[in-house]
Amino acid sequence: MNKLQRSLILILTAAMLSGFAVITKEHKPKKGFYKNEMKNLHTAIESHFHDSVSGYYFVDLDPAKRETKFGHKREYSWLWALCAMFEATNEIEKIDKNAPLVKNILKSMQPYYDDAPPKPGYGEYIVNLSKGQRYYDDNQWIGITSLDIYERTGDKAYFNLGKSMYDFMMTASDNALGGGLYWRENDFETKNTCSNGPGVIVALKMYKATKDKAYLENALKIYNWTYEKLQTPTGLFYDNIKVKDGSIGEAVFSYNSGTMLQSNVYLYEITGDKKYLERANKLADSSLHYFYSGNKFRDGYWFNAVLLRGYQHLLKHNKDLKYITGFKKCLDNALKENKNEKGLFTGNEGVYNLVEHGGMLEILARFAYLENRYNFADKK
Repeated sequence: MNKLQRSLILILTAAMLSGFAVITKEHKPKKGFYKNEMKNLHTAIESHFHDSVSGYYFVDLDPAKRETKFGHKREYSWLWALCAMFEATNEIEKIDKNAPLVKNILKSMQPYYDDAPPKPGYGEYIVNLSKGQRYYDDNQWIGITSLDIYERTGDKAYFNLGKSMYDFMMTASDNALGGGLYWRENDFETKNTCSNGPGVIVALKMYKATKDKAYLENALKIYNWTYEKLQTPTGLFYDNIKVKDGSIGEAVFSYNSGTMLQSNVYLYEITGDKKYLERANKLADSSLHYFYSGNKFRDGYWFNAVLLRGYQHLLKHNKDLKYITGFKKCLDNALKENKNEKGLFTGNEGVYNLVEHGGMLEILARFAYLENRYNFADKK
């Protein structure tokens, strides 16, 4: 090989490597990618779901999807969707202290407040328009977020709200099936993981805030009952158990794994007992395989946001990023494939409702936090 040939090869090799470097750089996420997506989605939600005339949020953009119940057209949001927005805006405030958003969502929830006995709580819908049932899990999500805000800010009003949600949820407790909490008020058909998992977290956060052992004792009772009655053979959690005959509702959702995963992390932190960390790791492994091995979300964004809470909390004690990166592949696919020209997310039946947008907003806020602390560049 003469000098001219050698020089040409070197030039071509350098050009190829340079081109490869450009391609690689183009496929890496830019700094602040998820934070920018978060901001854009929040703007889109406020533009399209928030009714500036009434001050309420719409549950769906399509009027045909807004449910009629008790003789009233329920065009505005269910409480559940506002719970999603409450948590999402709390996560936004953690990374942007100049964005005072939670107070506005809390204000939006006040028309749902129902002080009926035995304990005050929030109803499923705007009380003055169409009073319905009170769901224990909806109130628990409010309690979890409120107590998180109290930990973050020290504002006693949020502690008081969290305690009120704890007091309300404990009216769901009785000895049928040996314990556990019902799903909704005056409905004694099922006890669900979705009301017991977050119930454990509310009780544990109350214990953290007060050091009153009664909260820890009740948390452990609910936790142990849920593990005994509702855990699947693979370590995930069934949806519910029927009180009448003990039969199992075998649906498996990501948010139920999320609350029980985070319950284990909290219990490890509070008690120092390594069995809880071991259970957390096993549950994280099982959920990663079941929910994220296909690189697309198996269920709704909000359900997945609750599981992401558990993965993020577990990072304090297990530094393996495999749970976050597995989740991230599904998130990136959703951002690529399911976002429309308005910045909203769509599925087979059109634009998703406010619950799912609140869930995605929380996911993006959590990834905005994570992307500043971990290197995801070669895992995009």
